[in-house]
Amino acid sequence: MAFWRQIESATHDMVRVTRGRTALGKLDVPHSTGLTALKPIDEMFLFLTYLSLGLLQKDLAHRFKIHHSTVSRIINTWANFLYTVLGDVGIWMSEDEVKAHLPDVFKNYSNTQVVLDCTELRCQTPNSLLLQSEVFSAYKSHCTFKGLIGMAPHGAITFVSSLHEGSISDKEILKQSGIVSLLKPTAAIMVDKDFLVEDCVPCKIYIPAFLSKREQLSGAEVRQTQSIARLRVHVERIIGRVKEHKIFSTVIPVSLTGSINQLYTVSCLLVNYQNGPLVKAWARSS
Repeated sequence: MAFWRQIESATHDMVRVTRGRTALGKLDVPHSTGLTALKPIDEMFLFLTYLSLGLLQKDLAHRFKIHHSTVSRIINTWANFLYTVLGDVGIWMSEDEVKAHLPDVFKNYSNTQVVLDCTELRCQTPNSLLLQSEVFSAYKSHCTFKGLIGMAPHGAITFVSSLHEGSISDKEILKQSGIVSLLKPTAAIMVDKDFLVEDCVPCKIYIPAFLSKREQLSGAEVRQTQSIARLRVHVERIIGRVKEHKIFSTVIPVSLTGSINQLYTVSCLLVNYQNGPLVKAWARSS
């Protein structure tokens, strides 16, 4: 209910998005929320149920006693609405804000501003051979969408990129995401050993050591690698919480291609509203 109270006033200006949305992003027919049988708070519950349980729209229509076309409109509306409302919340944290909430476990990496990782969502194979080549992920051996997530050391999600085709590299998604412009030389990022972006960022990088052409790592490198791995597991857990939404634990159908970016971004941002302590650490007083 706390989340509902934060967004309730904005729902009065909500515009219904219909299935007839054009490729240019224009709305065919605007409808007020009063034209559906559900109250706005019930619409939100339907949308969150869809995200969490991945139920079919026909199933939701039966459960909420409305037409399945109304379910579709509600899902599209709330995906776009929350994408806009939550996207307007400033989740990126400055170096000083991060340090003010720095956990003790990060004391040896106290200038870490964000822990970065990429995640992939399996999607249905497109009919087009060209599209297949673009979304095919060699790492997953499947067609996927790929996104970059950033987590502050204390556990709040502070950066979410748009989804890209699965064939994109970690370096390229970092460059296209816009996060580089947010980083300063005094900060540091923490990444996995395969995240080779030294020439892309202006700051220090904490990355597990790897052998390359050497036969073995030094004792200090082994200890640092183990230390970084223990800290990076938290961003993997955050990504795991996003993927607890059943809609992302199965193969995403082609029919969701037009709205998957909104659904994914909203799911990421909603994690910050789960478990109160995370929210308190980054929420602005405004």
